Amino acid sequence: MDAVPDQDFTRRLSSAAADAETALARLLDAKPLPGEIARPERLVSAMRHAVLGGGKRLRPFLVVESAALFGATGEGPLLAGCALECLHCYSLVHDDLPSMDNDDLRRGRPTVHKAYDEATAILVGDALLTLAFDILAREEVHGDAGVRVELVRELARAAGIGGMVGGQLLDLAAEGRFDKKRPLSESEIITLQAMKTGALLRFACRAGGILGQADAAARAAIDRYGAIVGQAFQIADDLLDVESDTATLGKAAGKDAAAGKGTLVTALGIAGARSKLEALVAEAETVLKPFGARADILRATARFIAQRRT
Repeated sequence: MDAVPDQDFTRRLSSAAADAETALARLLDAKPLPGEIARPERLVSAMRHAVLGGGKRLRPFLVVESAALFGATGEGPLLAGCALECLHCYSLVHDDLPSMDNDDLRRGRPTVHKAYDEATAILVGDALLTLAFDILAREEVHGDAGVRVELVRELARAAGIGGMVGGQLLDLAAEGRFDKKRPLSESEIITLQAMKTGALLRFACRAGGILGQADAAARAAIDRYGAIVGQAFQIADDLLDVESDTATLGKAAGKDAAAGKGTLVTALGIAGARSKLEALVAEAETVLKPFGARADILRATARFIAQRRT
């Protein structure tokens, strides 16, 4: 089977990014919604700084394409993807804080606590996290309330104690923030990264199965694909931290290596990490076989994630 031409994938990714940008700008409008009292100008401005005008919108893209695999298209998957993007952006704002990773640059621009202040950045994260679940609960996402409840529950678990937030805690612990620093085993690194980074990417794919009301076998396949691309994304990110530069990445390069963070690049070496990436892409191809040509864009996405340079 021929792979999807690169230009077709690029077109679909760019189109989804533009659609997400438009929808996010609308969701972050200054006009209060029914039930809201007012939207403070400074908070809205800082939220828009955190969310708009940057990023590939890979997570909304994965929601949209995974949902399309099961026949779910239109505004619902796009809004679900925007909810996920709001939650992702909240995590970036909080990760950049001085008490966390203490970064000054994100997507080539000052981080929110630098462009505004630390207190505003904390509130921006709080507001984006809350907005994510507001969006998922809307009837426009899906007419079936049970589907919306499942999306809310799945995102809460991907983002919370046993997912992204728990992974961030493990990451801080591995740096020696709370106790003596110690090297992590390969299995510990895989668990940490599956939680901190992989959980939201995995949710993006699981959300497609939920929106499309896929059967158990199809959901298991798209779930495994999501876990694969989540791991591949983090390995590629760790390679970029070692091999790229700040101007290319739009954020500080070399910070993980300087901090001695446990990564699969550290554990396996650059050649070993690249070999692992190749194996993950091959596994993604295998997992998607039952879907035939309908999954060609998702196959191209796995290759893109493994080969990305920014």
